[in-house]
Amino acid sequence: MAQVGIVMGSDSDMPVMKKAAEVLEEFGISYEMTIISAHREPDVFFDYAKSAEQKGFKVIIAGAGMAAHLPGMCAAIFPMPVIGVPMHTTSLGGKDSLYSIVQMPSGIPVATVAINGGKNAGILAAKILATSDDALLQKLKDFTVRMKEEVQAKDARLQETGWQNY
Repeated sequence: MAQVGIVMGSDSDMPVMKKAAEVLEEFGISYEMTIISAHREPDVFFDYAKSAEQKGFKVIIAGAGMAAHLPGMCAAIFPMPVIGVPMHTTSLGGKDSLYSIVQMPSGIPVATVAINGGKNAGILAAKILATSDDALLQKLKDFTVRMKEEVQAKDARLQETGWQNY
């Protein structure tokens, strides 16, 4: 049974949303990925959001651009956490998506990551799940150590070779 639902409004969102899937796979978290247009197929969307809890989802990661109704509508129907991923858009650079997702009415929260922040959405989903999973929590702690070590290795290279060799 999938613990996380990843949903996006268009296949053009895939380059961003697959980063969330890659993170979930790294942590061994099961997920289901779906493309649903909240505007073009509302009946399919409502079925998805209403059945998400029954499917075993604990978190939904919803990516959307422009009007960005998908994350908010998921949050209105699904009783557990929803993470919104605003997509970069050509018209307003993703600010339209960001504002649409982050400015939810009182009582319908959507945790919102940066524009095109698929990777952080995956990490945030893992952190939410880790509140009741000690093994996953340890994987997140190990991930943090690896990130620190990567930065230190990059600095060591800089100190050894100088910036001109980067």
